[in-house]
Amino acid sequence: MSPSPKDPLHGKTLQSILEELVETYRWEGLAHHIHINCFISDPSIKSSLTFLRKTPWARKKVEDLYVKLMRDAN
Repeated sequence: MSPSPKDPLHGKTLQSILEELVETYRWEGLAHHIHINCFISDPSIKSSLTFLRKTPWARKKVEDLYVKLMRDAN
């Protein structure tokens, strides 16, 4: 039996995930991948975190993109 792959979200805060995605894609690229207003109109880490913490479907999209980024990096 092979060990299950480690969860790339384990131990990661939403802020660190978002900062890494912004570093990788910049705001423009992030808005291209995930079409939500907080990434398009005057984006900031603080305003995006506020929105993502209140909006589970948007947070899920961010987490899914992060997981894809981590899998593609390996």
